[in-house]
Amino acid sequence: MNFHDVRFPARLSFGSVGGPERRTEIVSLSNGFEERNAPWAHSRRRYDAGIGVQSLDDLEKLVAFFEARKGQLIGFRWKDWTDYKSCRPSGVLSDLDQVIGTGDGQTRDFQLAKSYRSGSHVYVRPIAKPVEDTTIVALAGDRKIEGSDYELALGSGTIIFDTPPPVGAEITAGFEFDVPVRFDADRIETSVANFSAGEMPSIPVVEVRV
Repeated sequence: MNFHDVRFPARLSFGSVGGPERRTEIVSLSNGFEERNAPWAHSRRRYDAGIGVQSLDDLEKLVAFFEARKGQLIGFRWKDWTDYKSCRPSGVLSDLDQVIGTGDGQTRDFQLAKSYRSGSHVYVRPIAKPVEDTTIVALAGDRKIEGSDYELALGSGTIIFDTPPPVGAEITAGFEFDVPVRFDADRIETSVANFSAGEMPSIPVVEVRV
């Protein structure tokens, strides 16, 4: 797919409105009950890139980014300031933040992932776009060294160990991450009069699968 491994200006995404979206198909039965089905295994996030634009200089930077991505054609990285770390937003990264797998003596590749828990229910979100130089990995609680013990594929979020972790060994990781997105419109509409009236442009952004 068309994707540029570049981040939308983080200062402009700060304060943006957005979050996860699910798709649920609901059928109302004649007896009053419902049948509900979720065709998506994973949620998709939407944002508004125009909220952070506070000046014409900001707009110029956004337009340049938009043109370089050719509108909706090419994806890019987006920092979701409400959810960009393997730990809590107020926490400090630890190599024990997230369990990403258990060794079986054969598998070398493990996908970065973040778990969202509510009671006994857990949703595991694959992380495909970790931020460079933020990922820390441990094997059975023992911190490992990137480049010596494992490699990180920044384009897919895959941890690749030099040798398969032993059977039963828990693989954990801490990391910062971006959301792969694209613009959800092929045009930007605004004017100097809009800015004078305090009206910001609306520029939708939507998550893409990579």
